[in-house]
Amino acid sequence: MTFVNIADFMTQAQAARVLIVDDDPAVRHMLVTYLTEHNIRASAVGGRKALMHALAVREPDLVILDPHLGDENGLGILQDVRARSVVPVILIAQDRNDETDRVSALELGADDYLTKPLGLRELLARIRATLRRRTMDRRSPAKQREAIFRFAGWSFDQRQRELTSPAGDAVSLTKSEFALLSALVQAPQRPLSREHLLQATRVHEDVLDRSIDVQIVRLRRKLERDPHAPRFIRTVRGVGYRFDVGVDVL
Repeated sequence: MTFVNIADFMTQAQAARVLIVDDDPAVRHMLVTYLTEHNIRASAVGGRKALMHALAVREPDLVILDPHLGDENGLGILQDVRARSVVPVILIAQDRNDETDRVSALELGADDYLTKPLGLRELLARIRATLRRRTMDRRSPAKQREAIFRFAGWSFDQRQRELTSPAGDAVSLTKSEFALLSALVQAPQRPLSREHLLQATRVHEDVLDRSIDVQIVRLRRKLERDPHAPRFIRTVRGVGYRFDVGVDVL
Protein backbone atom coordinates (compact mmCIF):
# COMPACT_ATOMS: atom_id res chain seq x y z
CA MET A 1 0.00 0.00 0.00
CA THR A 2 1.26 3.47 -0.90
CA PHE A 3 0.91 6.26 1.63
CA VAL A 4 0.99 9.93 0.69
CA ASN A 5 2.41 12.43 3.12
CA ILE A 6 -0.41 14.92 3.71
CA ALA A 7 1.96 17.86 4.09
CA ASP A 8 3.67 16.99 0.79
CA PHE A 9 0.33 16.66 -0.94
CA MET A 10 -1.03 19.95 0.37
CA THR A 11 2.13 21.70 -0.79
CA GLN A 12 1.67 20.23 -4.25
CA ALA A 13 -2.05 21.07 -4.34
CA GLN A 14 -1.41 24.64 -3.27
CA ALA A 15 1.24 24.99 -5.98
CA ALA A 16 -0.93 23.36 -8.65
CA ARG A 17 -1.49 25.16 -11.93
CA VAL A 18 -5.09 24.86 -13.11
CA LEU A 19 -6.25 25.95 -16.57
CA ILE A 20 -9.94 26.81 -17.00
CA VAL A 21 -11.45 26.49 -20.49
CA ASP A 22 -14.85 28.18 -20.75
CA ASP A 23 -16.39 30.56 -23.28
CA ASP A 24 -18.21 32.54 -20.57
CA PRO A 25 -15.99 35.39 -19.29
CA ALA A 26 -18.00 35.63 -16.06
CA VAL A 27 -17.43 31.94 -15.29
CA ARG A 28 -13.74 32.26 -16.09
CA HIS A 29 -13.38 35.26 -13.77
CA MET A 30 -15.34 33.58 -10.96
CA LEU A 31 -13.29 30.38 -11.08
CA VAL A 32 -9.91 32.08 -11.40
CA THR A 33 -10.73 34.38 -8.47
CA TYR A 34 -11.99 31.59 -6.24
CA LEU A 35 -9.15 29.15 -6.94
CA THR A 36 -6.52 31.89 -6.56
CA GLU A 37 -8.00 32.75 -3.15
CA HIS A 38 -7.41 29.11 -2.21
CA ASN A 39 -3.73 29.11 -3.17
CA ILE A 40 -4.09 27.50 -6.60
CA ARG A 41 -2.45 29.16 -9.56
CA ALA A 42 -5.42 29.48 -11.91
CA SER A 43 -5.62 30.92 -15.40
CA ALA A 44 -8.31 30.78 -18.06
CA VAL A 45 -8.80 30.62 -21.83
CA GLY A 46 -11.89 30.74 -24.01
CA GLY A 47 -11.57 27.93 -26.54
CA ARG A 48 -9.77 25.11 -28.33
CA LYS A 49 -6.99 27.11 -30.00
CA ALA A 50 -5.92 28.84 -26.78
CA LEU A 51 -6.10 25.55 -24.87
CA MET A 52 -3.85 23.74 -27.34
CA HIS A 53 -1.39 26.65 -27.29
CA ALA A 54 -1.31 26.55 -23.48
CA LEU A 55 -0.65 22.79 -23.49
CA ALA A 56 2.19 23.24 -25.95
CA VAL A 57 3.84 26.09 -24.04
CA ARG A 58 3.58 24.69 -20.51
CA GLU A 59 1.24 21.90 -19.54
CA PRO A 60 -0.85 22.69 -16.44
CA ASP A 61 -1.39 20.25 -13.59
CA LEU A 62 -5.11 20.06 -14.30
CA VAL A 63 -7.63 21.33 -16.86
CA ILE A 64 -11.23 22.34 -16.14
CA LEU A 65 -13.14 22.11 -19.43
CA ASP A 66 -16.66 23.14 -20.42
CA PRO A 67 -17.60 20.54 -23.08
CA HIS A 68 -20.08 22.93 -24.72
CA LEU A 69 -17.92 25.79 -25.99
CA GLY A 70 -20.27 27.65 -28.28
CA ASP A 71 -20.43 25.74 -31.57
CA GLU A 72 -17.35 23.64 -30.77
CA ASN A 73 -17.57 19.97 -29.84
CA GLY A 74 -16.20 19.84 -26.31
CA LEU A 75 -15.85 16.06 -26.33
CA GLY A 76 -13.85 16.43 -29.54
CA ILE A 77 -11.63 18.89 -27.70
CA LEU A 78 -11.23 16.33 -24.92
CA GLN A 79 -10.14 13.75 -27.51
CA ASP A 80 -7.60 16.23 -28.89
CA VAL A 81 -6.21 16.77 -25.39
CA ARG A 82 -5.99 13.02 -24.76
CA ALA A 83 -4.18 12.49 -28.07
CA ARG A 84 -1.28 14.59 -26.81
CA SER A 85 -1.43 14.63 -23.02
CA VAL A 86 -2.44 12.71 -19.90
CA VAL A 87 -3.12 15.91 -17.94
CA PRO A 88 -6.12 15.42 -15.59
CA VAL A 89 -9.33 16.91 -16.99
CA ILE A 90 -12.49 17.80 -15.06
CA LEU A 91 -15.50 18.46 -17.30
CA ILE A 92 -18.12 20.99 -16.24
CA ALA A 93 -21.33 20.85 -18.27
CA GLN A 94 -24.78 22.40 -18.16
CA ASP A 95 -27.17 20.64 -15.81
CA ARG A 96 -28.25 17.56 -17.74
CA ASN A 97 -29.76 14.27 -16.69
CA ASP A 98 -28.05 12.43 -19.56
CA GLU A 99 -26.15 9.38 -18.42
CA THR A 100 -24.91 8.68 -21.94
CA ASP A 101 -23.09 12.03 -22.15
CA ARG A 102 -21.59 11.53 -18.72
CA VAL A 103 -20.35 7.98 -19.35
CA SER A 104 -19.05 8.94 -22.83
CA ALA A 105 -17.04 11.78 -21.34
CA LEU A 106 -15.49 9.51 -18.70
CA GLU A 107 -14.67 6.84 -21.26
CA LEU A 108 -13.04 9.43 -23.53
CA GLY A 109 -10.61 10.24 -20.73
CA ALA A 110 -12.22 12.78 -18.41
CA ASP A 111 -11.12 12.35 -14.80
CA ASP A 112 -14.30 13.80 -13.33
CA TYR A 113 -17.61 15.33 -14.44
CA LEU A 114 -19.58 18.11 -12.74
CA THR A 115 -22.67 20.05 -13.74
CA LYS A 116 -23.57 23.73 -13.58
CA PRO A 117 -24.54 25.61 -11.49
CA LEU A 118 -21.29 24.92 -9.72
CA GLY A 119 -20.73 24.45 -6.04
CA LEU A 120 -17.32 26.07 -5.67
CA ARG A 121 -16.42 24.19 -2.49
CA GLU A 122 -17.23 20.90 -4.19
CA LEU A 123 -15.18 21.88 -7.24
CA LEU A 124 -12.20 22.69 -5.02
CA ALA A 125 -12.57 19.31 -3.28
CA ARG A 126 -12.76 17.53 -6.64
CA ILE A 127 -9.63 19.32 -7.86
CA ARG A 128 -7.73 18.28 -4.75
CA ALA A 129 -9.01 14.70 -5.01
CA THR A 130 -7.92 14.48 -8.65
CA LEU A 131 -4.47 15.84 -7.82
CA ARG A 132 -4.23 13.39 -4.93
CA ARG A 133 -5.03 10.45 -7.24
CA ARG A 134 -2.39 11.66 -9.66
CA THR A 135 0.18 11.86 -6.87
CA MET A 136 -0.66 8.34 -5.70
CA ASP A 137 -0.49 7.01 -9.29
CA ARG A 138 2.97 8.47 -9.73
CA ARG A 139 4.18 6.87 -6.50
CA SER A 140 2.51 3.52 -7.15
CA PRO A 141 4.88 0.53 -7.49
CA ALA A 142 2.95 -0.39 -10.64
CA LYS A 143 4.58 2.55 -12.37
CA GLN A 144 7.94 0.87 -11.93
CA ARG A 145 6.66 -2.13 -13.94
CA GLU A 146 5.81 -0.13 -17.04
CA ALA A 147 7.30 -1.78 -20.10
CA ILE A 148 7.15 -2.13 -23.87
CA PHE A 149 4.93 -5.00 -25.05
CA ARG A 150 5.11 -6.48 -28.53
CA PHE A 151 2.55 -8.78 -30.10
CA ALA A 152 1.86 -9.83 -33.70
CA GLY A 153 3.86 -6.88 -35.07
CA TRP A 154 2.25 -4.33 -32.72
CA SER A 155 4.20 -2.29 -30.16
CA PHE A 156 2.62 -0.94 -26.97
CA ASP A 157 4.89 1.39 -25.01
CA GLN A 158 3.40 2.05 -21.59
CA ARG A 159 6.06 4.59 -20.64
CA GLN A 160 5.34 6.77 -23.64
CA ARG A 161 1.66 5.78 -23.77
CA GLU A 162 2.07 4.86 -27.44
CA LEU A 163 0.44 2.09 -29.47
CA THR A 164 2.02 1.45 -32.88
CA SER A 165 0.55 -0.78 -35.58
CA PRO A 166 2.59 -3.29 -37.64
CA ALA A 167 2.58 -0.67 -40.42
CA GLY A 168 4.21 1.85 -38.09
CA ASP A 169 1.12 3.98 -37.61
CA ALA A 170 0.44 5.57 -34.21
CA VAL A 171 -2.94 4.57 -32.81
CA SER A 172 -4.47 6.91 -30.23
CA LEU A 173 -5.95 5.44 -27.05
CA THR A 174 -8.34 6.95 -24.56
CA LYS A 175 -7.45 6.71 -20.88
CA SER A 176 -9.76 3.73 -20.36
CA GLU A 177 -8.50 1.97 -23.51
CA PHE A 178 -4.91 2.41 -22.34
CA ALA A 179 -5.74 0.89 -18.95
CA LEU A 180 -7.70 -1.94 -20.55
CA LEU A 181 -4.93 -2.85 -23.00
CA SER A 182 -2.39 -2.69 -20.15
CA ALA A 183 -4.43 -5.22 -18.17
CA LEU A 184 -4.80 -7.53 -21.17
CA VAL A 185 -1.14 -7.60 -22.30
CA GLN A 186 0.06 -8.20 -18.75
CA ALA A 187 -1.93 -11.46 -18.65
CA PRO A 188 -1.79 -12.88 -22.19
CA GLN A 189 -3.74 -16.04 -23.01
CA ARG A 190 -5.42 -16.01 -19.59
CA PRO A 191 -9.17 -15.50 -19.13
CA LEU A 192 -9.86 -12.26 -17.28
CA SER A 193 -13.23 -11.62 -15.70
CA ARG A 194 -15.25 -8.48 -16.35
CA GLU A 195 -14.87 -7.67 -12.66
CA HIS A 196 -11.08 -7.86 -12.93
CA LEU A 197 -11.03 -5.64 -16.02
CA LEU A 198 -13.47 -3.22 -14.43
CA GLN A 199 -11.19 -2.88 -11.41
CA ALA A 200 -8.14 -2.47 -13.65
CA THR A 201 -9.71 0.30 -15.69
CA ARG A 202 -11.92 1.98 -13.11
CA VAL A 203 -11.23 5.63 -12.49
CA HIS A 204 -14.70 6.48 -11.23
CA GLU A 205 -16.90 4.42 -8.97
CA ASP A 206 -19.99 5.31 -10.98
CA VAL A 207 -18.84 3.93 -14.34
CA LEU A 208 -21.26 1.15 -15.24
CA ASP A 209 -20.16 -2.50 -15.47
CA ARG A 210 -21.36 -2.76 -19.05
CA SER A 211 -18.88 -0.04 -20.02
CA ILE A 212 -16.19 -2.77 -20.04
CA ASP A 213 -17.98 -4.39 -22.97
CA VAL A 214 -18.20 -1.02 -24.70
CA GLN A 215 -14.47 -0.45 -24.15
CA ILE A 216 -13.67 -3.92 -25.51
CA VAL A 217 -15.65 -3.15 -28.68
CA ARG A 218 -13.81 0.15 -29.14
CA LEU A 219 -10.40 -1.39 -28.51
CA ARG A 220 -11.15 -4.20 -30.96
CA ARG A 221 -11.93 -1.62 -33.64
CA LYS A 222 -8.43 -0.23 -33.20
CA LEU A 223 -6.56 -3.56 -32.97
CA GLU A 224 -8.46 -6.09 -35.02
CA ARG A 225 -8.51 -6.44 -38.78
CA ASP A 226 -12.09 -7.71 -38.43
CA PRO A 227 -13.62 -6.61 -35.10
CA HIS A 228 -16.52 -9.03 -35.64
CA ALA A 229 -14.09 -11.97 -35.80
CA PRO A 230 -11.46 -10.90 -33.26
CA ARG A 231 -8.06 -12.55 -33.24
CA PHE A 232 -6.54 -10.73 -30.27
CA ILE A 233 -9.31 -10.04 -27.76
CA ARG A 234 -11.56 -13.08 -27.58
CA THR A 235 -14.71 -13.46 -25.54
CA VAL A 236 -14.65 -16.20 -22.92
CA ARG A 237 -18.29 -17.11 -22.43
CA GLY A 238 -19.45 -16.81 -18.85
CA VAL A 239 -16.12 -15.34 -17.73
CA GLY A 240 -14.95 -12.27 -19.63
CA TYR A 241 -12.14 -11.83 -22.15
CA ARG A 242 -8.75 -13.29 -23.07
CA PHE A 243 -5.87 -11.65 -24.93
CA ASP A 244 -5.29 -14.61 -27.20
CA VAL A 245 -1.84 -13.92 -28.62
CA GLY A 246 1.72 -14.24 -27.37
CA VAL A 247 3.27 -11.11 -25.88
CA ASP A 248 6.95 -10.21 -25.58
CA VAL A 249 7.97 -7.82 -22.80
CA LEU A 250 10.99 -5.54 -23.24
